[in-house]
Amino acid sequence: MDEFWTAEEVSTYLRIPLSTIYKLAQDKILPGFKVGKHWRFRQKTILQWINQKEENIPWKTLDQAIKS
Repeated sequence: MDEFWTAEEVSTYLRIPLSTIYKLAQDKILPGFKVGKHWRFRQKTILQWINQKEENIPWKTLDQAIKS
């Protein structure tokens, strides 16, 4: 069964302000949906979103970081 998080739980998990969670959700950057006035986020989808964001980061190799 799917587990859903509140905006507060996502905020705590990501360690970013609640206002940022609302802004990202309203701008359709953070995947979520509203039930009445309340935002809900599927835990599995949030974890996938994090993985996708990590994969898109152009990580430098140690050698590149040292040369910079």
